[in-house]
Amino acid sequence: MRTRFRNMPLQIKLTSISLVANLFVFFINIVLLAGINIMSRRIDTVYQANLQLNELSVSLNWVQDSMTEYLNAKTSDSLENYYRSTQVYSEQAEELSDVVTGRLLDRMEYSIKNMSNAYLEEVALTIEAKRGRNVEKYRSHYEEATKLYGYISAYIYSLNNEQFKENSDNYREMVTAFKSFEQGGNLILIAVIIVNALLILRLTANLISPLKVLAGRADDVGKGNFDFEPLEEISQDEVGVVTKAFNQMVVSIRDYIRQIRENAETERMLKEKELMMEAHLKDAQLKYLQAQINPHFLFNTLNAGAQLAMMEGADRTYEYVQVMAEFFRYNVKKGSKTVTIGEEIELVDNYIYILNVRFSGDILYEKEIDNSLMNVKMPSMILQPIVENCVNHGIRDMMGEGRIRMKVYRQDDKACISIEDNGIGMSPEMIEGLLNGTPIPGLVKKESNGIGMDNVIARLKLFVGEEDVFHIESEGEGKGTKFIMYLSTDTRGTGDV
Repeated sequence: MRTRFRNMPLQIKLTSISLVANLFVFFINIVLLAGINIMSRRIDTVYQANLQLNELSVSLNWVQDSMTEYLNAKTSDSLENYYRSTQVYSEQAEELSDVVTGRLLDRMEYSIKNMSNAYLEEVALTIEAKRGRNVEKYRSHYEEATKLYGYISAYIYSLNNEQFKENSDNYREMVTAFKSFEQGGNLILIAVIIVNALLILRLTANLISPLKVLAGRADDVGKGNFDFEPLEEISQDEVGVVTKAFNQMVVSIRDYIRQIRENAETERMLKEKELMMEAHLKDAQLKYLQAQINPHFLFNTLNAGAQLAMMEGADRTYEYVQVMAEFFRYNVKKGSKTVTIGEEIELVDNYIYILNVRFSGDILYEKEIDNSLMNVKMPSMILQPIVENCVNHGIRDMMGEGRIRMKVYRQDDKACISIEDNGIGMSPEMIEGLLNGTPIPGLVKKESNGIGMDNVIARLKLFVGEEDVFHIESEGEGKGTKFIMYLSTDTRGTGDV
């Protein structure tokens, strides 16, 4: 409910506050008026008992007079008048209390009621004796009825006086209570008006306070200060909309300034990265040039030898020489460019083929490739140096068949390449040395192409732009080694590293 009120438009909020305040005052007035009416009715009923007793006395005199009239005139009208008077008096007498308590007034009412019943019986017997012309009974009952009439009149008079005294005391108490109630009602009404005014001030202050905060923040922004938390959007009314727009404006300006700074920093880092990449590539190219002995002349010569082998029908020699030529051609053409995973795997295939020809097929080469990742970009000359490291430092000096397993697979948004051998394995110190670029005695041999693992790892980090791109796993010496690389799958297309 509170959230719904906050989200209302300002006009509806102000109207609601005014309406609720007026309804609250109106409700209090209704309660006070109801209390005054109740007190007034109670005051009006104070002397109701005296009025009833007066009416009972009048009815009693009516019965006595109608009986006397009939006894004297003995007409049908007087008889009918008698019946009506007794009926009225009987009904009024029945309303008297018939419960005996310790209260004097209740006992007097009880006595009047019993005497009234006896009186009506004697009156009825008197009328009956008169109509039956029984003079003796008539006189006896008349005298008894007249005596009871005197007793009842005296009791009614006494009860009326006592009742009047008690009602007068009650009346004074009720008048005093009424005045107290009136004063209390006035105080309550004043308190309600004060509380109502405070409530209106509080609610309007809650409406205005966000505007004050917003004005202060706008002044800070005008002075160029953007270093503060976004304003809390406590409602969805007009103030909330303005607050939200203000927050978005401040964030946009702050992001724009930060973007300018980041672009400048990124440009500087890219320049440094480019220089570092060029340095590593030049280092790799220099080492290849030193190792390949004029590669252009070499693979041209190999092509000539392949043509000669094909003309003489030496198919295996032709295939070997052709693979050698392709291997060296890749080094010359791709040595300074970004390539695809597929091109790097093709170079590894040629390299394994050449080794197996040289070493009579001692290396078992297995592949598990996700073809959807073949066009993912990577730096050139990454996989072949790793495979060469597996051969020279993993399976060359081991007893038994050497095995190299390459796997290309997808992991989340990364293209993963793992190269695993079953060679002599690596100790944790050797793994740490390779990853940190620390020279390890005996790790580089004559057969190496000159590109160290530190060069491979450094170029991978520069290309991906992250540190955690190369892992080495080994359970220990004699249990093989696994090299794992992580590339971004959105690096597609062609271009330089």
